[in-house]
Amino acid sequence: MPGTILLTGANGSAALWTVRYLLQHHLDKHLILTVRDTSDSDVNTNLLREALAEYPKASFSIRPLDLSSLAAVHEFAKTLVDEVSAGKVPKLESIISNAFYWNLVSAIEMTDDGYEKTFQVNHIAHSVLVLRLLGSFGGNGGRIVLFTSDTHWPGKSPLEKIKPMMPANLDELAKPPPDEPEDHMAHGQNRYALSKLAILMWMYALNRHLQKSPRFANITAVAINPGNLSDSRALRVNTPATIQMMSKYIIRPLRPLLRFTDLTMRTSSEAGTDIAKLAVSEACPGYRGFLTLLKEDISSPDSLNETVQEDIWVKTLEWTNISAAGAGIST
Repeated sequence: MPGTILLTGANGSAALWTVRYLLQHHLDKHLILTVRDTSDSDVNTNLLREALAEYPKASFSIRPLDLSSLAAVHEFAKTLVDEVSAGKVPKLESIISNAFYWNLVSAIEMTDDGYEKTFQVNHIAHSVLVLRLLGSFGGNGGRIVLFTSDTHWPGKSPLEKIKPMMPANLDELAKPPPDEPEDHMAHGQNRYALSKLAILMWMYALNRHLQKSPRFANITAVAINPGNLSDSRALRVNTPATIQMMSKYIIRPLRPLLRFTDLTMRTSSEAGTDIAKLAVSEACPGYRGFLTLLKEDISSPDSLNETVQEDIWVKTLEWTNISAAGAGIST
């Protein structure tokens, strides 16, 4: 059945495989694929175009979206709402919040919106898309795919130097204090981990509010830990030389052996395929909650604190400048 699937960061390592799977098995879907740079000079966007070119009957658009600008995200969402309302594109079936950002090599980066960049791109901007676009889903509902990682659980990431603990003042997630001591990798990894923890906790709250709203009760949200992707470009962008060398000479060539010690170690193609299956509810139909790969799982004890989940829900409405009523959701 035709429906629209929105995928952010569509030229990413796993996302390219998500697109390929959807083209191979769900050619009736309309794909809206967002990237930071739509120009021909972007090698990764060209890879996306090459994948799409293999399917002349595919229905899609590649659109620019800068998640570090909330004005741009709101405008993008408004345009899409108008297109759906006018019947120019089919109703939404899924939002795949794939795009992400991290920086392990420099000090805190703040966006023009006044928020820390990792947190804005990973959580706030995607929350804008979800909340603004809920009303554009079809009557049969759909699925929201959010992305967390094992970094949300203290002690599980080999890069962790600072435990990912929710601050008492949640505003510090979006506007953190200066890094002390000045260890860019430690603080950068912690900011990334906290964004993934916030996404996870927000997902739990989102599901509760969706279920209380008759209009949206058939929309399910999941937060997936897609695994540690041995061939991901993320290991080579905004990372220290040591991590880049490990990626090239240890992680990629030794992946089959590393899988014996890390069961989530896998390739981008495996993750991308799972993400596509989730988006169209081929995998885990009707499920709401946390997934490790495609396995229903229990997240960290800290992430299960419903009081803090609701606090993050309220704060996210504030950060996105969207009211629950404006999104059509029951409080």
